[in-house]
Amino acid sequence: MLLKIVLSFMKIAVLAFGGAYASIPLVEREVVEIQQWMSYQEFADLLALDELTPGPILINSATFVGMKVAGIPGAIAATLGCILPCCLIALVVILIYRKYRKLSMMESVVHSLKCLAIGLILSTFLNMVVRNSWDGRQVSILALILMSVSFIILRRYKPNPLLVMLGCGLIMLVFGLANA
Repeated sequence: MLLKIVLSFMKIAVLAFGGAYASIPLVEREVVEIQQWMSYQEFADLLALDELTPGPILINSATFVGMKVAGIPGAIAATLGCILPCCLIALVVILIYRKYRKLSMMESVVHSLKCLAIGLILSTFLNMVVRNSWDGRQVSILALILMSVSFIILRRYKPNPLLVMLGCGLIMLVFGLANA
């Protein structure tokens, strides 16, 4: 099982371009659909925990999944599987970028990767909203409103994102308790 965990997260790490948020669909597909280590709801909960814990989202996800699947050895295996390829790839990319950064082709590549990252993030959002609807759960209007307001607040006023997340969590808690 530990080898399966390491290899799964090595695969994710090798394919994860565009930063942490862009890698979420890869983790979701591997963990929920392929390996079936978690349900979609558990994965959504994992994302919420990832946001509240310090550190890189991809590594946190790997650690949480590994812990759920195989305890502490699984957490270590998943984290190592996630980190090792990234370190090697980053080293190679840095060396190549330093040598060729002034070429216009390099600017085009970087721009394309930014567009890809935005598409992957949007894909994850839509996937979570659509799956919630298909699974018979209603998409929370309050959650969509909070998401929209949070986006505006973060873009306009640039507060600490943790404060915005905590505020949204508090609002959802109050509404949840009021409806209980």
